[in-house]
Amino acid sequence: MKIIVQKFGGTSVAGLNRMKQVKAKVEKKLKKGYKVIVVLSAMAGETDRLISLASDFSKNPDPCEMDVLLTTGEQVSVALFSMLLKDEGINARSLLGFQIPIHTDRSYGKARILEIDDEKLKKLLERYDVLVVAGFQGCDFQHNLTTLGRGGSDTSAVALAAALKAEVCEIYTDVDGVYTTDPNVCSKARKIPKIAYDEMLEMASMGAKVLQIRSVEFAKKYNVPVHVRSTFKDEPGTLVVKEDEVMESVMVSGIAYDKDQARITLVDVFDEPGVAARIFEPLAAHNIVVDMIVQNPSHEGRTDITFTVSRKEMDTAIEIIERVKGEIGARDVFYDPQVSKVSVIGVGMRNHSGVAAIAFKALKSENINILMISTSEIKISCLIEEKYTELAVRTLHEAFGLDKEPKMEQ
Repeated sequence: MKIIVQKFGGTSVAGLNRMKQVKAKVEKKLKKGYKVIVVLSAMAGETDRLISLASDFSKNPDPCEMDVLLTTGEQVSVALFSMLLKDEGINARSLLGFQIPIHTDRSYGKARILEIDDEKLKKLLERYDVLVVAGFQGCDFQHNLTTLGRGGSDTSAVALAAALKAEVCEIYTDVDGVYTTDPNVCSKARKIPKIAYDEMLEMASMGAKVLQIRSVEFAKKYNVPVHVRSTFKDEPGTLVVKEDEVMESVMVSGIAYDKDQARITLVDVFDEPGVAARIFEPLAAHNIVVDMIVQNPSHEGRTDITFTVSRKEMDTAIEIIERVKGEIGARDVFYDPQVSKVSVIGVGMRNHSGVAAIAFKALKSENINILMISTSEIKISCLIEEKYTELAVRTLHEAFGLDKEPKMEQ
């Protein structure tokens, strides 16, 4: 049995004409002898409409009931699309998350998939050529409906592909693949034909909305090839796969940026063991994610500590820091929400030296000051003033020659 998973987002199912385009994609795979799992999102705007409706009825909607409400969006999509297929004589049926079941934990609104009944799905595929599955949803072991969070249909699709050992998981969106950077910022951005899981994870964590980060984590864990492509075009998109020697030969694959950044600095903190814990433990207790951290050299038993958080969480973080300021002996607290993070990403960094030097020289050429730096094995991130974000992206994109097809090392 050849199995393929196809996932279509909200814009791809926004009305009859769009669904007819989806049907054509499904029919192509059927003609090639595949059994097809089609994972659908709610129609574009429907989830937001339901959230707004809930706020009209309740100031603080119960999370469990919210999931019951939100799952109806995908239920509409799969029912209508199944009708469309059946009218064309295609042997299909719709399935909601709890009918499979896709079992999750009980974290309503952001549940994680625990297991999928793959045997039931395989038996259904013996009877049907197409199974139209509601994305974004599942149920806990007490049969309560759950949702996987924004973009959760991507995770549903990859999880189903992993459970069924599908040949590939195709993610259809309104973009035609993953680009070397945001085409809206850099006109010379180029579509990447193949990208490694780790590179895609870094891109997703920086706000690239092509794939939901949890779906990429799932794909990497179970080695599921993911093909990101456009619903409205026929050409190939970007294949997200395990890295190979060809990928490692390319120094840098892409430039990403994130404007959802705020910088907080504690001035003249006691330089003694345990101070960092007293700063970051209360932030963690409030589920505030800290990104970059820099501690300046000690002077006279004092030090400055600077870190970044999401701009949306800055006010809460400052309230917490003001409460612990006295305990850690901080003289003052400064903050700056007008910053952004620009990152150079590539698995090839493991085998190439000089990436940081090229990046820093390029930013210097445009008089862009680097406020903070953080690195990982495949990423170099620079915090800069927000007003220079687009210039920095274009400058780095050109510095690493990303507007040209990469030359592979022999």
